[in-house]
Amino acid sequence: MYYRLFKSFYGMAAKRMCQDCQNFIEKGSKILDLGCGSGIAGKTFQEFFQADLLGVDIKDRRINDIPFKLIDGKTLPFPENSFDVVLINYVLHHSRDPIALLNEAKRVTRDKIIIYEDLTQGCLSKLFCWLHGISFDKLFGNPTKTSFNTELPKEAKVKMRTKFSFASEKGWEKIFKGLELNVIFKKRINNFPVKKELFICRA
Repeated sequence: MYYRLFKSFYGMAAKRMCQDCQNFIEKGSKILDLGCGSGIAGKTFQEFFQADLLGVDIKDRRINDIPFKLIDGKTLPFPENSFDVVLINYVLHHSRDPIALLNEAKRVTRDKIIIYEDLTQGCLSKLFCWLHGISFDKLFGNPTKTSFNTELPKEAKVKMRTKFSFASEKGWEKIFKGLELNVIFKKRINNFPVKKELFICRA
């Protein structure tokens, strides 16, 4: 119900995402939408890039019809180098272990990982991240019981009572560097009051 109410809003945001990424994704690419949720972004990427796209998630919440496979949230059931691009669209902060998930994304991609994330920079943005964690639990539940019992560096963590793994720009970049993911492009997304960022990494 939630996704259907805001489908047009998410659709417009997804089109802007495609425009952000158009210099980094070739037409006809094989794309994995990791944590595809409603499928709105996945469908938009599929059409915009004429892509061979597959969505995966721990629960089927699709309202758009895209190819889909359930996963356990820990491992990706695909061989190495199965995809040209892995899209991770505001998903890492929901993960029990975002570092392990990024390692899996790195394993299955031949080229790039595209990551959109909320940032914990500034009081308003931190507050938004905290509220987002609470509201997501209420709307969808959080079966993975995400927490900060991960290897996130101290400066990446939000010191709030939350189950989610939000991080700052520098925090994410430190994680990417530790995983030998080279950030080849980044862009701050204007979405007051929360700060968001696009990271495009080459594996």
